[in-house]
Amino acid sequence: MLYSKTPGLVDANGAVLKGGSFQKLSIADPVAAPYGVAAVATMTKMGVYSMLKPKIVMGTSITQAYQFVDTGAAELGFVAYSQVINTPAARAGWSHHLPRPIDQQAILLYTGQNSVAAKAFLAFLKTPTAVAIIKKYG
Repeated sequence: MLYSKTPGLVDANGAVLKGGSFQKLSIADPVAAPYGVAAVATMTKMGVYSMLKPKIVMGTSITQAYQFVDTGAAELGFVAYSQVINTPAARAGWSHHLPRPIDQQAILLYTGQNSVAAKAFLAFLKTPTAVAIIKKYG
C-alpha cells in the first residue's frame, strides 16, 4: 500500500507517483523483502521506476520502510496494509494491484517439531477464524 501521513498527498489512484512532487519515497529492500519486490514491480508497471529511483530510501525490511514514513524521514512509502489499517490516513492510501500477490507462509522449524503449542498454532492458522483475522488485517 502506498501510504503517507500527509493528508491528501496520496490519491486514490497513486497518481502522486507520476507527479513526483515529493522528496523521498520509502520502500523495503527488494533484495531481501517481498514487499520491496512488489513496490519495484508496481512502479515499473506504472512506468515511473527509473524517474523515482533517485528519491527512494530503502529500509532493510517492511517495518523500517514504514518507520521512515511514520517518522517523516520520507513523505510517502510502500508499506504493508496491516501496518496502517487502524490509522485514519490509511483510508487515503492507495492499494496498488500487484503483478503477483505476496505469498505469506508459516512453517514449523525443526527446533519446534515437538512443541505442542507450535503445532496447535499452525493448526489454528488453517481455521476459518484465523483466515478471517488474516483477511481483516490485510
